[in-house]
Amino acid sequence: MDLPAAAARLRPQVAGFYDPRTFSIQYVVTDPATRHCAIIDPVLDFDEKSGATATRSADALLAHIRAHGLVPQWILDTHPHADHFSAAGYLKDQTGAPTAIGAGVVKVQRLWQKLYNLPSLRTDGSQWDRLFADGDRFRLGGIEGRVMHSPGHTLASVTYVIGDAAFVHDTLFMPDSGTARADFPGGDARTLWRSIARILALPDATRLFTGHDYRPGGRAAAWESTVAAQKRDNAHLQGGEDAFVRLREARDRTLPMPRLILHALQVNIAGGRLPPPEEDGRRYLKIPLDALGTPPWE
Repeated sequence: MDLPAAAARLRPQVAGFYDPRTFSIQYVVTDPATRHCAIIDPVLDFDEKSGATATRSADALLAHIRAHGLVPQWILDTHPHADHFSAAGYLKDQTGAPTAIGAGVVKVQRLWQKLYNLPSLRTDGSQWDRLFADGDRFRLGGIEGRVMHSPGHTLASVTYVIGDAAFVHDTLFMPDSGTARADFPGGDARTLWRSIARILALPDATRLFTGHDYRPGGRAAAWESTVAAQKRDNAHLQGGEDAFVRLREARDRTLPMPRLILHALQVNIAGGRLPPPEEDGRRYLKIPLDALGTPPWE
């Protein structure tokens, strides 16, 4: 067997699209042999000051797909996001590709249904075409993908391992930025550590693609590292499980909630679908007051 050629067949092309408004990275992941692609964690634009929505970020993904002659095969979310709206619903309408998320989303739906008092919300995950369980396999063209349940940041978080690339969402950031918070409803620092340990058990050369980059020190946005680099350079990971839990919990107590969490979750637990128009033709978000505890006011 030609080992270099075999390895190349397992190496998807990854294009990252950075959204500076939410510090998020969206991905188009392509099997170069078949030109089939997956869209991961797409952003639907939202301005909380005006209430305006737009599809500029998602349309940039579609333009990339058209320009490179790609065929969308999947629209994947790693978890229900707390800091941006998912464009999964819009992109499904535009491409016809199936949507998917981790099966733990039903737990998140039940939790947030109560917080929002949304009795009409379906809490069976049926807003997506497929719910992935830990260990599930899927195809991206000729490349096999598999799903690792990676809770801790949320109950529903998953990592998508596609060839030599792993999309680790809000578990690991770039090594100079540490790890994700674990204090959202359903989050847990010890669970997050164990999810990270599973990711770092992948081969050292595995490419890791994060979901956010906050550009510490004003550096350029970055989103790709490796298992080896994370093990060597990520300061949050050097002291073992108990030290990590102490660090993560202490740090989380100082963090304000994301500015869009209450706006975004009601959209994202509905598969990236905005609320239906009411009798006046407008759509309305619902914001529960005093639902997330006392913030650090300063």
